[in-house]
Amino acid sequence: MGKSITQQARGKGGPAFTMRKRAYIYKIGYPRLTSEGKAQIVKLINSLAHTAPLAKIRIGKEDFYSPATEGVYEGQEIYIGKREENKIVDGDILRLKDIPQGTKVFNIEISPGTGGKCLRSAGSSGIIMNRDAKGVEIIIRRRKLVINEDSRATVGVAAGDGRTMKPFVKAGNKHHLMLSKGRKWHRTSPIKTNAVDHPFGSGRGKRIKSKIAQRNAPPGAKVGHIRPKRTGHIK
Repeated sequence: MGKSITQQARGKGGPAFTMRKRAYIYKIGYPRLTSEGKAQIVKLINSLAHTAPLAKIRIGKEDFYSPATEGVYEGQEIYIGKREENKIVDGDILRLKDIPQGTKVFNIEISPGTGGKCLRSAGSSGIIMNRDAKGVEIIIRRRKLVINEDSRATVGVAAGDGRTMKPFVKAGNKHHLMLSKGRKWHRTSPIKTNAVDHPFGSGRGKRIKSKIAQRNAPPGAKVGHIRPKRTGHIK
């Protein structure tokens, strides 16, 4: 008899696993590569699908959405591209080659014209460091990224820092957060389920079952470690 495990139920779909599409109506991006000059923050938006508030920015007749910079306000003017006085203000969008070393940036493009892909969550930022023929080096905590110098980024820190410091207090608050993200919550430990619900289910006999699944295992049994290179503690 087959096992109706969680990942099978989610794959089939149903009322319990339905994504609310209206949570993802805003698509983050940058304007065309040729768009440069003064732009205006038309509106700040609280998006259910993003941890940082979004800013609706207008340059000419083109509108786009981007994570808001900490400290900006509605009606504020920003600049896309280099300013004439070579001054940089938080919220400006520039190419990495035009941003001075030591500046904090976020919403970074992986390649020019693709739109921001890195450092988009609330409170995130990286620091511009060295430049060479390979590209611009960006320090993100303990990691380093080398990205094309023509890729664009937003100067400053993404708004919404400190979001994780506020306690949920009630389970209902966590429930609504996870519902907006389309995540399953609470998560039940497999060994606590019944034998018919999961391959690890039931603890009868206290015989621990292998957590290494074969590569060609069927969906009902493909749980645990999927062909890992190694298991156990690293000595």
